[in-house]
This record gives sequence, C-alpha cells and structure tokens, in this order.
Amino acid sequence: QVQLVESGGGLVQGGGSLRLSCAPSESMFSFNVMGWYRQAPGKQRELVATITSGGSTNYADSVKGRFTISRDNAKNTVYLQMNNLKPEDTAVYYCNMRKILYVYWGQGTQVTVSS
Repeated sequence: QVQLVESGGGLVQGGGSLRLSCAPSESMFSFNVMGWYRQAPGKQRELVATITSGGSTNYADSVKGRFTISRDNAKNTVYLQMNNLKPEDTAVYYCNMRKILYVYWGQGTQVTVSS
C-alpha cells in the first residue's frame, strides 16, 4: 500500500509563506499526476495545484501567482510553496498522487492563516 507522508503545515500571519512537502513510499516516477487539494471547514475538497510526470503544472485560479508546485526527483518529494498567504487559504491540505487505476491521499496537514 502506497503511503504519502506530508509535512510543513502550521500557523502563519497573512502575507507570510509556508512550504508543504509530500514524500511517497515508492518512486514518484510510478505516478502520472501529483498534486495538492485542500478542504476548509464546511466546504468541499478542492484542487489547489497539480504537476504531471512530464512537469506540466495546473493551478486553481485562487492561488495562481502565489503558490508554486514543484518536484525534486532526487529527494522523491513534491512541494507546494505558498507565498502571500491569505486567511481564506486556511484549510487542511492533502497530498494526492495518481496512477492510471489508483488514487492515493496523504493524511492532511493543517494550514492556518491569521489576519
């Protein structure tokens, strides 16, 4: 069973930055798409950003220009760099990795942005 280990959440003031990390228990090259989703209290889980095995990226409109998704093959880790954080970014952030037939989720990491 694939496990995704997340880290990097926390409490930050508005305008601040955080970097989330996600390391799978097997090589990233076995996944087609890797990404981050988030779920705020009382809301549905939503896409934040994805990166494909070929390096193509996709972002939610609400985070474009502020968040950057990247991958480090040597460290077998996917990152989400979050800059200029806003209170509305407060949510549990989930790492997501997909193969053709399977989807895997991390346990979630809390990001709280104070105003």
